[in-house]
Amino acid sequence: MPIAHANGIDIYYERAGEGEPLLFISGSHGDLRVRPNHFDTPLANAFELVGYDQRGLGQTTNPPGEFTMRDYADDAAALLDHLDLDTVPVVGVSFGGMVGQEFALRHPGRVSRLVLACTSSGGAGGKSYPLHELAELPARERAEAQIKVADLRYDDAWIEENPQRWEVLVERTMGTRRTDRDEKGAAKQLRARWDHDVYERLPSLNMPVLLAAGRYDGIAPVANMEAIQAQIRGSEIEYFEGGHMFLAQDKSAYPFIAEWLCSGSGT
Repeated sequence: MPIAHANGIDIYYERAGEGEPLLFISGSHGDLRVRPNHFDTPLANAFELVGYDQRGLGQTTNPPGEFTMRDYADDAAALLDHLDLDTVPVVGVSFGGMVGQEFALRHPGRVSRLVLACTSSGGAGGKSYPLHELAELPARERAEAQIKVADLRYDDAWIEENPQRWEVLVERTMGTRRTDRDEKGAAKQLRARWDHDVYERLPSLNMPVLLAAGRYDGIAPVANMEAIQAQIRGSEIEYFEGGHMFLAQDKSAYPFIAEWLCSGSGT
């Protein structure tokens, strides 16, 4: 099992694909044991993907105490050190986009190109939806709330018109939660997420940045993504058909991101 002893913890990671190394930072509750994941996307056809379980999740250590966004960012840098990787393109999705922002700000020389997908800056740029408020709900109620906020098209009128499709969505969402998940580690991640605020620091970023947004995202609304774009000179924004899960909903999303990354990498 590939383990990096880095930044005071044991980080489980995987590498796959061919080409230039690319660091992929997953979203809330990310666990590489759950498939399909980013290793099953077009990115793996264009890059050697490096993915990992963040602290408190999956097969990575859950150290004592609360976590900060600095911890997550420094974990990423320490993993690159362990792998003898200096500067790489980075893709951060949702919570991973928050980590990606903090990582790029704390370690700007390690990031050649940065993709921030369905994420928020915090502060004046807006927070992402408070998912920690859903954590203690009964399983079905939590799944229903997550679906509705993740894609604003799934409102009461849609549910009434599509009861069978709604049941499939709810069952599928409930089925993605691993029974062996470290709930304490997951809760600490959500608390760190809520404290995320890099809005005023974003103008210091000077690497190429692509912002990828789902048009119907209620977790990281388009307005939050546009606020990030306004803070990062020269950044680009692309909108996709879907909500918070647009990377799975819009078949053009991953190919577009891969092409954008390759356009500046020589891949």
